[in-house]
Amino acid sequence: MEQEPAAEIIDRDADWNRFLKSRYKKQLSEISREYPYKKSLFIDYRELESFGKTGIRMADELLDNPGKVIEDVKSSVLAHQLIKGKDGKGTRDINVRFTNLPKKVAIRQIRSDHINRFVSVEGILRKTTEVRPRIVEAYFRCPGGHSTIREQGYGKFREPDGCATDGCTFKKLDLVPKRSKFVNSQKLRIQESPEGLRGGEQPQTLDVDATDDMTGLVAPGDRVVINGILRSMQRVTHGEKSTIFDIYLECNSIEIAEKEFEEVEIDEKAEEEILALSHDPNIFRKITHSIAPTIYGNEEVKEAISLQIFGGITKEMPDGSHLRGDIHVLLIGDPGIAKSQLLRYVVKLSPRAIYTSGQSSTSAGLTATAVKDEFGDGRWTLEAGALVLADMGIAAIDEMDKMQKEDRSALHEAMEQQSISVAKAGITATLKSRCALLGAANPKYGRFDDFAPIGEQINMPASLLSRFDLIFIMGDKPDEKKDGAIAAHILKAHSIGETIVQHRKSPIPGVTDEYITEQLKPVTPDIEPVLFRKYVAYAKRTCFPRLSDTAREALITYYMRLRGLASESNKPVPVTARQLEALVRLAEASARIRLSRDIETSDAERVITIVDKCLRQVAYDPKSGSFDIDKVVTGYSKGKRDLIRRIKEVIRSIADESGRVKIDEVIEVISQEGFGKDEIRKQIDMFLRQGEAMEPKPGIIKLI
Repeated sequence: MEQEPAAEIIDRDADWNRFLKSRYKKQLSEISREYPYKKSLFIDYRELESFGKTGIRMADELLDNPGKVIEDVKSSVLAHQLIKGKDGKGTRDINVRFTNLPKKVAIRQIRSDHINRFVSVEGILRKTTEVRPRIVEAYFRCPGGHSTIREQGYGKFREPDGCATDGCTFKKLDLVPKRSKFVNSQKLRIQESPEGLRGGEQPQTLDVDATDDMTGLVAPGDRVVINGILRSMQRVTHGEKSTIFDIYLECNSIEIAEKEFEEVEIDEKAEEEILALSHDPNIFRKITHSIAPTIYGNEEVKEAISLQIFGGITKEMPDGSHLRGDIHVLLIGDPGIAKSQLLRYVVKLSPRAIYTSGQSSTSAGLTATAVKDEFGDGRWTLEAGALVLADMGIAAIDEMDKMQKEDRSALHEAMEQQSISVAKAGITATLKSRCALLGAANPKYGRFDDFAPIGEQINMPASLLSRFDLIFIMGDKPDEKKDGAIAAHILKAHSIGETIVQHRKSPIPGVTDEYITEQLKPVTPDIEPVLFRKYVAYAKRTCFPRLSDTAREALITYYMRLRGLASESNKPVPVTARQLEALVRLAEASARIRLSRDIETSDAERVITIVDKCLRQVAYDPKSGSFDIDKVVTGYSKGKRDLIRRIKEVIRSIADESGRVKIDEVIEVISQEGFGKDEIRKQIDMFLRQGEAMEPKPGIIKLI
C-alpha cells in the first residue's frame, strides 16, 4: 500500500513576516511614522515572485485567492507588530496593495472563472464620479439603548432584522452616523485602449470601485492599469432578481501609465533594426514610402505626415507655460484624391491614434461631455471624447468642413493650448488633449476654382486655419504624364490583388510566393508597419534633438525674408510668429526621424522647402507678388481690406447732404485707382447684403 504524502504545514504568518522584514522594512517604518494618514502598504508582485519557492507559492495564492492572502498579510502585520498604531500597539487596519502584475487581462476577455480572482486590467478612463464617503460599518441603536453593529458591503444598504441583544424585541433601529465607520469611495469606468481594437468594434467597459486612498487619483482620459479583485453582483430590475450577474472590479491598486508609447514593446533585436535604419542615408525616402504605399505620388504630403507622426518636442517652461510640440496638418483637396485613405493609414501607423469623421462628430464627442446616468447614481459625470482619448497620439478628423460651426470652435483650445476645459452642469475641469491633429476637408463648392481666392473656397473659419502648421492644397489637374502613372499604379495594385485572391482559392500554375512578393514591391511599404510603430515609439522615447547654430541661422534668415517682404508700411503683413514656431517643430521632427541629437542645416532646409510650398499655395498674393498670411488668418487679404476702406471713403466724400450717392459714380472714381470694376461691384453688393449700406432707390447707395 502506498504511503500518503505527509500534509505540508504552512505557516503563512511566518512566511509573510520574513518577506516583509527582508524586503519592506523601510516602507513599514514609514507607515508606522505616518499612521493613520498613510496606511497603504504597496507590495511589488515581482518582488514576491523572486522570494524563493515560498514567494512563488504566495504569488500564485494571491491570484487564486486574493481575499485570504490580503487577510494573511494583515494578520501577520498585527501578530508581529510590524506597524504600530497611535496607542503603540500593533494594528491590522492597513490597506495591502499589490502592483506590477505580470499578465494583464483584456476587458473583453473577462469571463466567469475570473470572478473572485486577482486580475489586472489596462485601458483608458472614460468616466469618474466625485469622491464620496461610503458606510462600511453601520452602528444602530434601539429605543432600549442597546447597540447593534452591521457590516456593509458594496451596493445596497443592509439593515439588521432586529436588536441583537438577547431578550430585546425591538425591530425598528436607528442609525447613528457619528459612531459608524465610513470610507472614501469613488466609481470609475475604464474602457479598453483603442490600439487593440479590430475595426468597427465597440470598445467595452468595466466599472471599478475605488476606496480610501485610491480615490481622486485619476481623471477621465488617463491611461491606467487597475489591479483588483473581480466581484459579481446580482442584477435587480424593478425588484425582480435576475439570474444574470453584473461584474465590477474592487480596486486594489492603480498604476497610471503616463509613459507614452510604453505599450509598444521594443526588444533588443528590434532596437538593433531601428538603430540600423536610422543610419541609412535614405531614411527619409524609406519613411515617406512606408506611408500609404498604395497611394501614388503626393510625396510632399506624405513627408509632412511623416514629420507629424514623429512630432516636435513639448517644452515646459520655468514659468509653468507649455509650448506645444505637436504638428497640425490640414489637407484640402478635390474629391477622389485619397485623403481619407491617407488618414486611415496614419491611424494604423501611429502607436496611438483615433479616426473620426466631422460629419458625425459633435463638440461633446470630440472634447468631453457631462452625462447624467445611473453610473454616478443620478449625478453628473464627465465622459472623455475623441481628442482626449487620442492624448499623446494623432487625432485624424475627416470631412472637417462638414462639421457644425459650434463643434468646430471646440477645436481651437485643443489645438493651441492642448487642453480641453469643460464647464457644464456644475463640473469645471480641464482635460489633457496633447494630440496632433490631421484634418481633411473638401473645397466649398466641391472642386477648386483656380480663379477665386483660396480663402473663399475653404469653408472654415480663419481663426482655425491659422492654427494649422501646414495646409496642403491637393488639386486634381489633368496632366498626361502623371495621370498615366497613376492609372498604371492603380491597375497594377488591383491586378495583383486579383491574382492573390485567385491563387488562394485555386493555385495558378507559375505563380509562386516569390513572384507575388516581387509584383507587390511597388505597393509594399519599405518599413513594415509593426517596425514603423516601434521606430516612432523609440524616437519619441529617446530622442530630444537641439537646434544647432547653423540651423537656427537658416530658420531666422527664412523668417526674416518672409517678414522682409512687408518692409514697407502698406505692404501686406506676411508671416506671423506662429509660422516660425511651426518651422522649429518641423525641424525637431526631421532630426527625430534620423534619431539625431542635433537639428542640422539639412533639417532646416528640408522643412523650409515644405513650408514654402504650403505658403505659396495658400497665402501667395499674386497682385503684390508677396506672401499675405492674412488671407489665411483673417480671411481678408490686404488688397481687399484696402478696397473696403476706399469704397467707404469715396461714398462719404461724394455723397449729398442726405448721404446718398449713385453706385456707378462710386465705381467710376475707384476704378481709376487700379481696382477692377467687377471687384468693386461685388464688394458693394456685399455691403448691401451685410447691412453696412442700403439702397433707398435702385442704383443709389447710402451708408448706414
